[in-house]
Amino acid sequence: MRPKIAVIYNEPAFSRYDAMGEQKAVLGVLDALAAVDEALDELGYPAFRVPLSPPLEQVGKSLNELKADLVFNLFEGFDGQPGTEAIVADMLSKLGLPYTGCAGKTLALALDKARTKAVLEASGIATPRGQVLNAETVSKFHLDLPCIVKPLGEDASHGLTEESLVSDSSALLNQVTLVSNRFGGQALVEEFMPGREFNATVMGNTRFTVLPVSEIVYSLPGDVPKILTFAAKWEEDNPYFHATAAVCPAQIEDSQRECISNVALSAYKALGCRGYARVDMRYDGEGKLNVIEVNSNPDISPGTGAARQAKACGMSYNEFIEKIVLLALRGD
Repeated sequence: MRPKIAVIYNEPAFSRYDAMGEQKAVLGVLDALAAVDEALDELGYPAFRVPLSPPLEQVGKSLNELKADLVFNLFEGFDGQPGTEAIVADMLSKLGLPYTGCAGKTLALALDKARTKAVLEASGIATPRGQVLNAETVSKFHLDLPCIVKPLGEDASHGLTEESLVSDSSALLNQVTLVSNRFGGQALVEEFMPGREFNATVMGNTRFTVLPVSEIVYSLPGDVPKILTFAAKWEEDNPYFHATAAVCPAQIEDSQRECISNVALSAYKALGCRGYARVDMRYDGEGKLNVIEVNSNPDISPGTGAARQAKACGMSYNEFIEKIVLLALRGD
């Protein structure tokens, strides 16, 4: 008999992202929800939806009352409170409920970009030099320009715009001030990696599979920053969206593909990922591959990076979803 699956997700609500014009990333969970729901139904799994809303005390009560054999975790944190993603996963662990994707400690680590960089560096994995700064501490800046300024604890490219790439002290101060004021009081500043950009999804708990590598190919004008902005991901009427393409499988030599896959797997293991995660990488000016992001529980909507890579290795979307389910149930 098929296990009964509860699909949990964050019920979208008005938040700070609306005021910034970045609500589309929050609503993206509904696309994943619809696709996963349909896949589970076609696969024959009895499944039901469980929307989660604040406060956390009510979430704990709802989870404790679940009558399910497995939780399919699509919860991305309450709007404007990204740290609650890890808290809810921890709740599931304490209740002894098996769930898909990464554990709470990994979700919390991956959300903190500075801590992630420290773990990567301690594991011998190259990552851009960076500093955590705000308007008061920007005078301590000691990196080499140009740099990219991003929120310290956000995902889905929140806070990333064309202005995020800074080349002088004035632009640095402006962007650090803007980002730190909007996103929790701190900004992560990293030296910009000017080379080609790749990503790879890794699946597994004790035995691992690296899905086919994707390249992010930019066809932007020469003076426009080649970075994966919020608009490039979410705003279909923006030039960035149309001039940023994911090519999968990447058109690269086998030796380069092996190198990228090995780095992705090393980063996955270093952060203690399980189930599935996507690792974003970019080459520096000297041809060295650097990890720029580890995305635990990335978007798995059809057409997004992880699902695209699964398709490239011969999996249908339903097979991809079932693999995620089986990894959570079997633990291998």
